[in-house]
Amino acid sequence: MKPLDPWQKLEVGDARRVDSAGRFDFFWVLVDAGTLGLMLKLPAMPDPLPKLPKLRNLTATFRQLGSGSAFVLSLKERSQVEIFETLCLDVVGAGEAAENTDDALVRTIQRTRRWHHLLRSGRTGGLSVEEQRGLVGELSVLRELVADLGSETSIDAWKGPTGSAKDFEFIGTCIEVKTRRAAAKPNISISSADQLSDVPGSRLLLRVTNVASVVLPEGLSLHDHVRQTEQLFEMADEAFEKWEEAIYSTGYDPENDYDERRWQLGTSADYEVISGFPRISTPLPSGVDEVRYSLSLDACAPFAMHEKLIDVIRTGLEP
Repeated sequence: MKPLDPWQKLEVGDARRVDSAGRFDFFWVLVDAGTLGLMLKLPAMPDPLPKLPKLRNLTATFRQLGSGSAFVLSLKERSQVEIFETLCLDVVGAGEAAENTDDALVRTIQRTRRWHHLLRSGRTGGLSVEEQRGLVGELSVLRELVADLGSETSIDAWKGPTGSAKDFEFIGTCIEVKTRRAAAKPNISISSADQLSDVPGSRLLLRVTNVASVVLPEGLSLHDHVRQTEQLFEMADEAFEKWEEAIYSTGYDPENDYDERRWQLGTSADYEVISGFPRISTPLPSGVDEVRYSLSLDACAPFAMHEKLIDVIRTGLEP
């Protein structure tokens, strides 16, 4: 027989402590209309309020609670009660590992985001070294775009996390981002024929950035690059939600250990993919699929851009 769930016999507004020996005030609660919930009681409303994840079938909110406040995670779909209980116990476990209440809240929200990622069929093994390098390169371009075009326009254009053939798509301009080790052969890897295929009505630009990897205190970890980028979206609610959806779609998980490896951004070069550019063109011959190839940057040199990337994008956005 299945044991009684922790919300058994609770009434709306009631609370039952999750762990009587716990260091922090986690409670099982019933919220609006009997909705199942988990509450972390706080001494005061956080200021500023942390950004909360937008979750499928779950609601994360802050509530005023007498002289204090609370973070409340509630379940929209009651049929998912078993997995919600497992989620809550894991979230509480993460929170209880904190040093203080503020840290407990941070850990609670972070673990909730991780569950959101996992329930969307995310992976837990972490990004490979080359995947980290590629993400660092895309984030550097995203920060550059936000500085000139604003957070909303830039995050809407970041299509790489969705599996699109191009990393950034604007009206009139598409950008493919590639990274390489500065000391490596002057080549980049093209993982599909679509990456450098023409887009009708748009100019196609290729950004190549040198990204060095060191296991030293110098430089920024992947977590640092993500946090640095995230700060650019924190003041815009809608853009922040899109940012959060995008960064988790890359396979990034804040709980994976990326702190040992540091990433240093080097020089960048921009090329325009036009007629004559060295590439495997689409459509591919019948029966040919899954094309991957190495592209020599020396062969790309005649196609180096003299215009600034941002200027090309702005021109394409003009009516």
